[in-house]
Amino acid sequence: MHIPDGFVPPGICLAGYGISGGITWYCLRKISRDRATQANIPKASLLTAAFFVASLIHIPVPPSSIHLVLNGIVGIILGYYAFLAILIGLFFQAVMFQHGGLSTLGVNAIIMGLPAIFAYYLFHWRNRLQGNKQLLTAVLSFGAGASAVLLSASMFAFLLITTISPDIDADTEKKAILLSLTGYSIQAAIEGVFTLMLISFLERVKPELLRSSEYDGRSIHK
Repeated sequence: MHIPDGFVPPGICLAGYGISGGITWYCLRKISRDRATQANIPKASLLTAAFFVASLIHIPVPPSSIHLVLNGIVGIILGYYAFLAILIGLFFQAVMFQHGGLSTLGVNAIIMGLPAIFAYYLFHWRNRLQGNKQLLTAVLSFGAGASAVLLSASMFAFLLITTISPDIDADTEKKAILLSLTGYSIQAAIEGVFTLMLISFLERVKPELLRSSEYDGRSIHK
């Protein structure tokens, strides 16, 4: 899902840096109003490392392989810290392992970072809903993990299809991208189950990790 150097026009790369810069500024503004910064920064560092390592663990799914993205889990636990964690993780993945590219770093950060923030709001919607909390946690954690990957995959496919270079066989490229969406659907289901299992475990042993951060002096569920 990482877009490498040379796959999108320079204008898109520049726009990606501009938009991701704006999102980073907005997230930092939110974080500056967080009343639990000292507790959340170490948590963000740990999950940045987990996001970085996740791309190295490949699961064979013939004819190719997939790897966990973890942007849903990172979003659920970190909230607005998630965009910065993913941006830093993507930078080191590009520099050390050539996963993605430096010219497309801003674009890749948007593709994976925005769905993480969406996952945060989706999961913490459980605080507003009435009913069996255990069931709500299970459903929303699966939904947040799976939807974050699907959103990223949809943004990835849309961007590539709409910016295909005239030097490339557009029909063949579109078929390859649409086929890859099938693989991402499988990956989303795996990611949803993994997120459900991890969140259920944390709910039992460390529930404070799943409390929504308080930005602007109020919790999102108030």
